[in-house]
Amino acid sequence: MKAGVIYRHEQPIVPMAWRADQPWSRLRGLLGRPPLTERGSQALWLVPCGGVHTFGMAYALDIVFLDRKGQIIDWFERLEPWHMRHCTGAYQTVEFAAGSLNWLNPEQGETWQWRST
Repeated sequence: MKAGVIYRHEQPIVPMAWRADQPWSRLRGLLGRPPLTERGSQALWLVPCGGVHTFGMAYALDIVFLDRKGQIIDWFERLEPWHMRHCTGAYQTVEFAAGSLNWLNPEQGETWQWRST
């Protein structure tokens, strides 16, 4: 996975975001890794990805779905372990520790961008 930062309106909002853009890194995702830190300071950006699961996870996640342009089309808070969530039209998905979206306040249609560090 590649390390980077997530930006909103040219402002960094997530200082540590890993990008999973290869089949193996997307398949593994967060499995077997330490939990992401709270308050949206860490994330996993999956691309291409229109749906996620928490099978095998021991903790809940907040999820943001984006289209090909990086515009937010939907989000879901507290996806509990052993569940799935899909979003029609999503091409990119960002995973956070549960409760992070309370800090980030995503808005429908706003654009997020991942940039390599």
